[in-house]
Amino acid sequence: MGRAKEFDTEQVLRKATSVFGAYGYEGTSLTVLLNELGIARQSLYDTYGTKHDLFVSALKFYVQQKTEASTQLLEQSGSVREGMQQLFEEVVNVLADPDRRNECFIINSAIEQAPQQHEIAAFIQANNRWMENVFYTALLRGCNTGELQLQEEELHRIARFLNYSRLSFTYTAKSGASEEELRDLVQTTLKVLDYNVVL
Repeated sequence: MGRAKEFDTEQVLRKATSVFGAYGYEGTSLTVLLNELGIARQSLYDTYGTKHDLFVSALKFYVQQKTEASTQLLEQSGSVREGMQQLFEEVVNVLADPDRRNECFIINSAIEQAPQQHEIAAFIQANNRWMENVFYTALLRGCNTGELQLQEEELHRIARFLNYSRLSFTYTAKSGASEEELRDLVQTTLKVLDYNVVL
């Protein structure tokens, strides 16, 4: 019978997102990784494989958790506008929180790795399509209920804009933007919901 793991694998992935987010993939040495995660080298290899394998696992874990939460928020929101507002405000809340923001920064590391790593690039592209569809579905619902007055032929473009705007907040925060600036950007971004002409 194999020996039971002495650590919470999900908690390790959460910590890993913060470590890679703080130091970047290249800047995260194995020593730093093991110290921050609090696990032994052999445990890392046995459970996750290489440093790259752990990075991919942490990235997928983080992105899937965020995507599922965003999907649920928009699906359950009575008002599409309010749902969009809450989604973007939560992005800012996370980025303004010193204890949570490093997790978001794993996205920057992933984008840096994507040109050389087909698996990462394919995962990011698939997730973008997923989120674009989530935004599109919400926008279409808003139009069908009369809450939004958008041109139906523009919904896919607007959904893509909203998704990439959401992703850009991480880069903007890491570049030094203040919380106030980020919240201003939320309001400017969501003005796209007010357009009622073909863009």
